[in-house]
Amino acid sequence: MSEGDPQPPDQSRPDRRGAFFLLFFCLVAIGAGNTMLIAAVLPPLSRQIGLPDWMAGAVFALSAFFWSATSPLWGKQSNRVGRRPVAALGLAGYAVSMVLLFVSGLAAISGWMTNTLLIFVCLASSRAVFGLFGSGTNPAAQAYVADRTSQAERRSEIAFISSGFSVGTVIGPAFAAALVATLGILSPLLLTAVVASIMAALVWFRLPEQRGPITDASRFDAETGARGLWHSSNVLPFLIYAVCMSLATGILTQVFVFSVMDKLHVEGPQAAQFTGPAFTVGAMAVLLAQLVLIPRMKMRNKTLMWVGCIPLLAGALLMIVAMDFASLVMAQFLIGLGQGLARPGFSSGASLAVSPQLQGNVAGLVISANGAGYIVTPFFGLFVYQYIGHGIPFMIAAGLLAFMGLYAYYALKDGVGEFEPDEP
Repeated sequence: MSEGDPQPPDQSRPDRRGAFFLLFFCLVAIGAGNTMLIAAVLPPLSRQIGLPDWMAGAVFALSAFFWSATSPLWGKQSNRVGRRPVAALGLAGYAVSMVLLFVSGLAAISGWMTNTLLIFVCLASSRAVFGLFGSGTNPAAQAYVADRTSQAERRSEIAFISSGFSVGTVIGPAFAAALVATLGILSPLLLTAVVASIMAALVWFRLPEQRGPITDASRFDAETGARGLWHSSNVLPFLIYAVCMSLATGILTQVFVFSVMDKLHVEGPQAAQFTGPAFTVGAMAVLLAQLVLIPRMKMRNKTLMWVGCIPLLAGALLMIVAMDFASLVMAQFLIGLGQGLARPGFSSGASLAVSPQLQGNVAGLVISANGAGYIVTPFFGLFVYQYIGHGIPFMIAAGLLAFMGLYAYYALKDGVGEFEPDEP
């Protein structure tokens, strides 16, 4: 092994579990902040200051565009310079994004900034910082876990790390509802910025790192087959599924908040008292799937992918007819359960489909695909919801989920993305 090449994964280090827990809590911070923003801050804020619903979604769309464009680059960088600096930079970028959103929102609410287009540009640009830099944490964290797990462990360990985001989405709405009611609609943004800054410092100073920087990136790409990885036959099916999943769940997530406000006739900070608990139930369903069902049932990645579409499809259909809070909460539970099953399926499937040297690359591609659908969901979701019909976005999502279930069942080859016993 030449100087500067990545060191082989060490799966027996005693500090491995502590490192995994640190990354777990980093994703908790990101999940909590994102859910606060989606469920309790931006939709009520947009209506309070007079932004059209689709503009609120477009704020996320611009961020999703940068997220999808930069995630593969950050995945490659984590191969070249190490997982720790990329993960820390992502958290720092996330903190900066939240501070900028707070300043933009405060200027709009206080009347310092009254032009609708200018408000939109400031909010979208602030969130775009997260897409550009915050996108580094997820692929670096996933690749870090892949470096330190055997093939047999990887599905459950990636599910564990992924569940950190889900834990955050449980914590986020509960905190957001309390913070909005007592400290104002923008207070969750400041709290998230503080927590993300602390996590960035902990990762930088406390996360054990074994990888040395790669001095010859071109040689590494050529020798490992990194070039053209996205369209390889082993990886592309998982990426197609991930893009469809992000489109379907993006519609369901973004439209859900506005649907709750319209069906229950609530506005502004009061909306957080309904959307927060509903998202908490959905996040608990994700945890049920990832921490209880997946370890116990030991389903193959392909099975997780098509089975996960069933509760997602049921949740989308229920959203069409739901008119009371209990039905809306049940829809969120089904949506969360489906996501909790499906996401570890395609994430670990893609990871197991490539060599250990390409874990950063494939993690970046998966994270990119997982955000790509959010680029267009304001048009398939919120624009259609506001100007064509309230039930049509959920019909679009249901049709897409039906396709995804069939695609996973019939198009994925048996054995692709499934672990084989490690060599003795």
